[in-house]
Amino acid sequence: MDGKDVAHTALKATGLVKKGLQLKFSAIALAVFVIGLMLLGLLVPAGGASAASCTDAGAGTDDSSAVSPAGGDHASGSLHKKQISYAKTIDSVAVKLKLPGRATLIALMTAMQESTLQNLDHGDRDSVGLFQQRPGMGWGTKAQIMDPAYAAQSFFAGRGSNSGLMDIANWQKLPLATAAQKVQGSAHPELYAGHETPMRKLAKEAGVNLNRAGKSSGSDKKAPAANEGGGGGDTSHSKKNACGVAPPSKGGSGGAGGTFSDGKQTWTLHNPRSVAAAIAWAKAHAGRNSTKNWEQRCLAYTAIVYGWHASGVNYARDHYTTVPKSMRHDKDRKPPPGALMYWDTHHPAGHIAVYLGHNKVASNDILRPGYIDIVDADQFETKWNATYMGWTPPVFPKAS
Repeated sequence: MDGKDVAHTALKATGLVKKGLQLKFSAIALAVFVIGLMLLGLLVPAGGASAASCTDAGAGTDDSSAVSPAGGDHASGSLHKKQISYAKTIDSVAVKLKLPGRATLIALMTAMQESTLQNLDHGDRDSVGLFQQRPGMGWGTKAQIMDPAYAAQSFFAGRGSNSGLMDIANWQKLPLATAAQKVQGSAHPELYAGHETPMRKLAKEAGVNLNRAGKSSGSDKKAPAANEGGGGGDTSHSKKNACGVAPPSKGGSGGAGGTFSDGKQTWTLHNPRSVAAAIAWAKAHAGRNSTKNWEQRCLAYTAIVYGWHASGVNYARDHYTTVPKSMRHDKDRKPPPGALMYWDTHHPAGHIAVYLGHNKVASNDILRPGYIDIVDADQFETKWNATYMGWTPPVFPKAS
C-alpha cells in the first residue's frame, strides 16, 4: 500500500468518503482501538501493591505523615473575604471529622491569633500557614502546611507526635482558650480568649453553625513544649540510631492510651494517642486524604497512628513476637477495634494493619503502593496470598 492508499484509507475511517464505506472503516477503526486498549491493559498492568519488605523505616514526623490532597485552597479577594473563606475551609474539615461547632470556634480563635486567619508563608523560625505550624517540628512540609485543609486537619487530629484537639482529654469542657493552648503551646496563651467574640461574628457571616453537635474523642496528651506554632523545642530533626529508625517519642506511663480488653483480660496502654483518637486519625488520613509516602512502611504507619515516631522494631513479624505472649491472639479473627493485626507474607518482614472494626483495617500498599486505604481484613490473604497470624492490643514495647 503506497502513501496515497494510506491517506485514502484514513479519510474513509474519518467519514470523509461515502457513507457506506464510512461505517465500515469506522467499525474497523473502533475494533482496532478496543483491541489496543485490551492489549495495553494486559501488557501494562496498574501498579502492583506488595508487602515484600514492610519495614519500620523513617520517623513519623517527616513527609510520610502527610495527609491532605495536593494543592491547597488559597483564598483570594479582600482580607475579610479571605478570612471568611478560610473559616469555611476549617469548618468543612471539622464537619468531615464529625466534630461539633465548638471545635471550629476553637480553631478559628487559634488561627486568628496565630496568623490573623491568613495563610502566611512566613512566621517565627519556620512557622507557616493558618496555625503557624512548623515543618521542623513534624507538622509536615511547608507546602503541606500551606494547604489550609491540611493545616486544619493537623490542628484537630494531630500530626506525627504532635497533639491535636482530639487528643486533649475533655477538650469540649475546657475553656476555649485553654483548649487552644493545649494544642499550640503558645508563649502567650492569654491572647486566644480575646478572639472569641470576633470569631463568632465571622462564623455567622461564613454560614458556620457553631452550635452544631458532634462527636468528641481523645484523651489527655500533653502537646510538645513550644513557644509558638505547635512546635516542640528547638530540635529540628530526630536523630536516628544505627538501625536507621528514629527514636520513639516519650510516652511512658504518662501516655494517653487508656485501657484495652479482649473480654477476658484488660491491659493498660501507654500510647501518646488513645484508641478512639487513633481510629479517628487513621480514618481521617486514609483514601483520598492519603499521601503516597507509605510504601513498605506498615509497621511505621501503625506506630504513627498511635502517636509514636516509630515502633523501634524493624519488621512487623518481629513486632508480633516483641509483644508479650499473653497479649497475642494467634489466629483469632475477632479483634476489638484499635487492635493490631498481623500477616505472614512469606517474607521476613510480614505485614501489620490497624483494625477499625466491622472487618475493616487501615493499611498501606494493599490497594495502591504507598497509599493508606481502608479495606476488608481478608484482602491480604486473597490478594497477597498471606497467612493470618493473629492480633495484639496496640502496644509498642520498644517505643516506650
